[in-house]
Amino acid sequence: MTFNEGLQIDPDRVSSGGGPGKGGGLVLGGGAVGIIVLIATLLLGGDPGSVLGQFTGADSQGEGGTAQTPEHCKTGADANKYADCRVVLTVQSLDGVWSTELAKQTTKRYTEPKVTLFSGQVSTGCGRASSAVGPFYCPADQTAYFDTSFFQELKDRFGSSGGPLAQEYVVAHEFGHHIQNLLGDLGKAQSDPQGAESGAVRTELQADCYAGVWAYYADKLPAPNSNEPFLKPLTENDIRDGLSAASAVGDDRIQKASTGRVNPEAWTHGSSDQRQKWFLTGYRTGQVKACDTYSARDLNNPPALKQ
Repeated sequence: MTFNEGLQIDPDRVSSGGGPGKGGGLVLGGGAVGIIVLIATLLLGGDPGSVLGQFTGADSQGEGGTAQTPEHCKTGADANKYADCRVVLTVQSLDGVWSTELAKQTTKRYTEPKVTLFSGQVSTGCGRASSAVGPFYCPADQTAYFDTSFFQELKDRFGSSGGPLAQEYVVAHEFGHHIQNLLGDLGKAQSDPQGAESGAVRTELQADCYAGVWAYYADKLPAPNSNEPFLKPLTENDIRDGLSAASAVGDDRIQKASTGRVNPEAWTHGSSDQRQKWFLTGYRTGQVKACDTYSARDLNNPPALKQ
C-alpha cells in the first residue's frame, strides 16, 4: 500500500517522545487484556494508572513526549520508507476518511484523536505505559499511542508479513476504537470482558471492520488540498498484508503458539479467521453499518460477506 509521494506530512499532527522503560510481556491491541480492563476501570471510576501499570510493567519514572512529528518525515515518499512517517501519514489519511464518512454515515461528527509516537514508556491519561503493551488507545485522553518497534515484533514474533498495509492496519484498528468512543460503543466491552461471543471480542472485531472501512476509501478520497488520494490503488498483495496482520493477532493463533491449545472462553479479540473476515467486511462495503458486530448472530459469518 503505497502513499502518493508528493503528499505533505503535517508536522503538527503527531507528537513524539518517551524514554527507557521496564520491559514486559507483549499485550496486543492495547491490549488483549489491557484495553478491556482500562475501559472497565474508567467507567467504574477507578484508577486507570494502577491498572495500566499492572499490564505494562511501567514504573513511575520517565515522561511522555510533546515534540512534533519526527523531522525526517516530510512527504509521502518518506512515509513509504520509514515506519514512523508511515504512521503519521496513515493518521492523516484516517482523519480524511473519517471526517467525511462518519458524518455522512452516522449522526456523529468526527473529532481527531491525539496521536503519540513513543519509545520505551510514556505518560497517558490512562496511566503510564511501556512499549510492552503494544499499540493502544486511551479513551481518557482520546489518544492513540504507538511504539513503531511493535511492527517488527508483529513480523518476527507473530508471523505478520510486515508489509505496509500490515502496519497501517494496526494504526487504523486503534483509530477504530476512537470511532467507537465517539459513537458511544466502546464501553460495551467492559460488561462482558472475555469469551468467544463476548462484548470484548465484538468490540475488537468492530475495530477491525472500521480499519477495513478506512482501507476502502483511502485510495479513493482526495487528500486535503490535493487531487490525489493519500494512497495509490490497493493491490491484492496489499490486502494480503493487511489480512496477515489481522491473522497474526488472533486469539486462537496466539494461544496455540504460547500454550499449545486453544481456549475460546479466554478470548478477548477474536480468532484469526474472524479478524480477517471483519476487516474484509469493512473493506468490501465501506459501510459503518456493516460493522455492527454487537448484533451479529454469528461472528464467524459477517452478514455483509454472505452471498
